[in-house]
Amino acid sequence: MNDHLDMDRLLLGMAEYEASDLHIKPGSPPVYRIASKLQPIQAPPLTKEETRTMLYTIIPPEQMVVLEDSGGIDFSYHTRKGDRFRCSIFQSGGAVHAAIRRVQPTIPSFKDLHLPPVYHDITDKTHEGLVIVCGVTGSGKSSTLAAMIDHINHNRHCNIITIEDPVEFVFKPARSYISQREIGIDVPNFPTALRSAVRQDPDILMIGELRDRETMLAGIQAAETGHLVFCTLHTADTTQAFARILEFFPTTDHAFIRSSLAVGLKAIMAQRLLPCDRKDVQRVPATEVLISTPTAVDCIREGHEEDLTAVLASNQELGMHDFTTSLAHLVETDFVDLKVAEQYAPNREALRSRVRGIEVRADLLIGKHTSSH
Repeated sequence: MNDHLDMDRLLLGMAEYEASDLHIKPGSPPVYRIASKLQPIQAPPLTKEETRTMLYTIIPPEQMVVLEDSGGIDFSYHTRKGDRFRCSIFQSGGAVHAAIRRVQPTIPSFKDLHLPPVYHDITDKTHEGLVIVCGVTGSGKSSTLAAMIDHINHNRHCNIITIEDPVEFVFKPARSYISQREIGIDVPNFPTALRSAVRQDPDILMIGELRDRETMLAGIQAAETGHLVFCTLHTADTTQAFARILEFFPTTDHAFIRSSLAVGLKAIMAQRLLPCDRKDVQRVPATEVLISTPTAVDCIREGHEEDLTAVLASNQELGMHDFTTSLAHLVETDFVDLKVAEQYAPNREALRSRVRGIEVRADLLIGKHTSSH
């Protein structure tokens, strides 16, 4: 056994090195993700036995059988110091692997996350309907969702019920009442939790992830019946969210789902985390925000999602915007280098053109200012 390695030391090291994730598997030393980059620690590779011994020290006893039967488990883990981690432990190639995410001890604000003002506006102005935060793994969806819920918690009198797998951020009730239910501990699954939740007088439901047909349908129906539903969805951008939702249903139900979304959907916000150029910020989000304007609603109802790209670009006075606009702004404000932004851009030429336009406008303004003197 690597005598200097144990789970407590590895988890404490995440805070010390400001690592967002820890990966453990046989044949490799433990690996931290620091500022979006994977960095192995200075240690010999772990064996199968060492990996299993280390990971079994943090697995809840009631989850051991689930791991053996289903091949994977998700749970939250707390250290004696109160640090929280989201753990995914799974079997692979006859061995046990783990991906462990450090949960920030404090719930971030919109400012902490460097989110645009439209996130604040949507959270303040929306009182019923469906709000979806989407992005790929590691894009900061959970942090954004937590910031929105905690903002409401401090500014409205609401009964908030969260359904999570696992619970990540622990909310402290301020002006709102909050009940947090964890899948596998408080309730067996999302559909069961949602069926119960609508009988628990919620103003707001937060669903950790829309991951199956029953959960998707329950979330949509709750939004239609006057509740405000926040959730996450694993898609890269706002327009892909519709294809992902429809995948859960047979084609005979698509017209019904489109009609329900046209009525209940309020906003879809997608994001991607980019390495930041500023020394005091590790990562910053590029965002895309679709708001349910009458034009957007017509596109959704009629199944013309391909037209939403133009809708995103034509309603920026509402705070609606596409990824290209967001990336150009990050470059303009010196948060992100242009070459980095290009790696994340849906269309590199469109981004370069947009940034050149910004540079030209800046030069004109400088010239006007100089000529006035």
